[in-house]
Amino acid sequence: MAITQLSVFVENRPGKLVEVIETLGTAGLDLRALSIADTADYGVLRVIVDKPDAAFRTLTDAGYVVKSNEVLPVAIDDTPGALGKLLRVLSDDGISVEYVYAFVAHGENKAFVIVRVEDNDAAVKTLARAGIAVAGDKEIYNI
Repeated sequence: MAITQLSVFVENRPGKLVEVIETLGTAGLDLRALSIADTADYGVLRVIVDKPDAAFRTLTDAGYVVKSNEVLPVAIDDTPGALGKLLRVLSDDGISVEYVYAFVAHGENKAFVIVRVEDNDAAVKTLARAGIAVAGDKEIYNI
C-alpha cells in the first residue's frame, strides 16, 4: 500500500525551486503533494506525482539528484485531533515516524497524510488494527 515519493535536492538559490517544478510541468507530470525543507545551502523537495517513474527519469535526465522512497498515504478524517490519533496509534506500537505532511482531497471530507516510517508493512498492520485506512497508489496518483 506504499506509494513512491521523490526527494529532489535543490540548491537554495532564487529560481531553483521553480526550475524543478517547471521541469515536471513541461514533462506533463502532475503534482499531488509536496513538502520542502531547507538549509542554508540546499533544500529537499519531497513530491508525490501522478507518474513517479517518469518523474524520476525526467528529473535525473535534467541533472537533479533524486532519491525515491516508499511512503504511506493514510486517509484520516478532516477533523481536529485526527492526525494526533494516527500518530498515537503508530507511537503506541513502537513505530517511529520520520516525517509527515498532509493535503486535503477535494470534496471528500478526508485528508491524506503522507507518513514516512522505518517499516511500512508493520505500520500498515498497526493502522489496519486501529481501523485507519491506508490509501492505494491509484487513489493518490489519480486525485
